[in-house]
Amino acid sequence: MRGRTSAVFALAFTASLVTPTATSVAKPQCDTKPIQTALKALNGVGASGISVTVKSPRCGVWNGGVGLADLRTGREVVGNEHSRIASNTKTWVATVVLQLVGEGKIKLDDSVDRYLPGLIRTEHYDGRKITVRQLLQHTSGLPDYLEAPFWEDLEAHRWDHFEPLQTVRQALKLPPPEDRTPDGFSYSNTNYNLAGLIVQKVTGRSIGAEIKKRLIKPLALRGTFWPGDRTSLPKPDLRGYVVQRGNLVDKTAWNVSAADASGALVSTSADATAFWTALWSGKLLAPAQLAEMKKTIPDDAGEGYGLGVERYERTPGFVTWGHSGYMESGHKFRNAVTEDGRRAVTLMVGSERFNSEKVDSVIEKLIHDIR
Repeated sequence: MRGRTSAVFALAFTASLVTPTATSVAKPQCDTKPIQTALKALNGVGASGISVTVKSPRCGVWNGGVGLADLRTGREVVGNEHSRIASNTKTWVATVVLQLVGEGKIKLDDSVDRYLPGLIRTEHYDGRKITVRQLLQHTSGLPDYLEAPFWEDLEAHRWDHFEPLQTVRQALKLPPPEDRTPDGFSYSNTNYNLAGLIVQKVTGRSIGAEIKKRLIKPLALRGTFWPGDRTSLPKPDLRGYVVQRGNLVDKTAWNVSAADASGALVSTSADATAFWTALWSGKLLAPAQLAEMKKTIPDDAGEGYGLGVERYERTPGFVTWGHSGYMESGHKFRNAVTEDGRRAVTLMVGSERFNSEKVDSVIEKLIHDIR
């Protein structure tokens, strides 16, 4: 899932920074001032709590946070909390697809119909004319299944189990999206649920199983897992809050099976950082596939969108990559990694409302200044 907000909801914060553990000892020449400055700024963005991980050559890995992980108990964020990473999942899925491309099991410019014959044949949509690449880059022309009337009341389906095929069929009943950019970009969660089905058809295993086999286990990501129908988060958790009648309401517990390959993954800020730095430093994809991932077109937010990745250049000449995310439970995700994969900033946010522009500027300054 993916969303962008700029509203501010004022809350009180306390900032904290966790001392690096034995597995991530800061080097003597590390200057922590950029991190401290960033935490101070995040203190005032209006979120319930934010888990933060920063990685750089000099500082190693820093985990910390601001605010409260649990408003009811007063538990502070310390940087090791589990959270839903929402649409950041799409980058993990795209990585699996591109690994399969490198193995010769999938071709980016093959049609969806080759892998899922007959699934997409309607008045408006034809799987013979939609490619795997178009799914990953949101240029397929398929609508987002969340636009279906069925999802107008998200909470009515909070505890329900869904198969990805159900969401695809919901989307196929909708008219084509009207918000396509001149390059054909129109963000749709349907695209990635279809990509997950293709992975399952090719490998015989679910996308969750393939992410575990290809990414979670090789990178030893102990805080990352595919939730399936599990509605709770592992402890310690970053509680998720939505605004209802002016109050923050805890909506952490949620069955996110419908999100599937478009946004179901659970992780920690440290694990997500480890994945992104491994990806961008060439440890997960061969050069040819990584180059395909980085081919971008303008998206609906004025950024560049590749194959499951967003390109940012808010400071001219300084390029970073990431993928934002939003989940119905209130959890949001922001991150950035440099071109060489050596510097990264990851934020997991516990509430749906916060000053998004300020958060983005904090990330931009921190990843630019940290060494």
